[in-house]
Amino acid sequence: MDPRFRVETIAATPEPNRLVWRALHQDYSEGFVADQEAPGERKAAEIGIRNLLQGDRGHMGPYEHAQISFNVGWFPHSVMQQARTHRIASFDVQSCRYSGKRIVDVAEGRRELEEVFYLRPLGEYRDRSGKRYEYTKDWREFDLKECMNAARIYADKIESGFAEEHARGMIPFDFRQHFVVSLNARSLMHVFDLRAKADAQIEIRWLCELMMPKFREWMPELAEWYAGHRYGKARLAP
Repeated sequence: MDPRFRVETIAATPEPNRLVWRALHQDYSEGFVADQEAPGERKAAEIGIRNLLQGDRGHMGPYEHAQISFNVGWFPHSVMQQARTHRIASFDVQSCRYSGKRIVDVAEGRRELEEVFYLRPLGEYRDRSGKRYEYTKDWREFDLKECMNAARIYADKIESGFAEEHARGMIPFDFRQHFVVSLNARSLMHVFDLRAKADAQIEIRWLCELMMPKFREWMPELAEWYAGHRYGKARLAP
């Protein structure tokens, strides 16, 4: 995994399982759940898993009330695009219209090229049809040169008075971007369902690997159940 990839939790619903319990309990309770004492966090988690998930019940709606926000850093643009595809989370993404100075810094030698542009590690890969190919040292050196050339073109255009959104047109697709993403517990599991499977793009699988420990810290019982029953199995969330 690229050592620059980073995920940090910046906000999360406190006592998320007690909130989920209140939501599921209100579904069948005669009373007003705000007036009722919820069980402790661990007990609430056990009730939620038993009543909502076990036996393939798939009743995940109450998990939408608990939310978590991540700051994701240094991932390539393609990962951000994949993560946004299914419209299951809220995103705010670093814009190259306002944050292109790092590209100029590369061109002028003030910043490392691979801090700004992402290239895969050397090695063997497969395309979507299963065909193997090798990303060699020669190919990677060629790509590094092309990234540097693009950064210099960008810098020249900025120096010539071009607007950032115009100058960025020649930038390689996989420049690195930071973003903030907010998900509820259900949509987080759905992201894992979609993107932690074996045939997903490797970089977004790495993103899932970095988010999973944060999930375990936030809702450990649910994360443990999910890891054992669904993670990497490509079972889409209901």
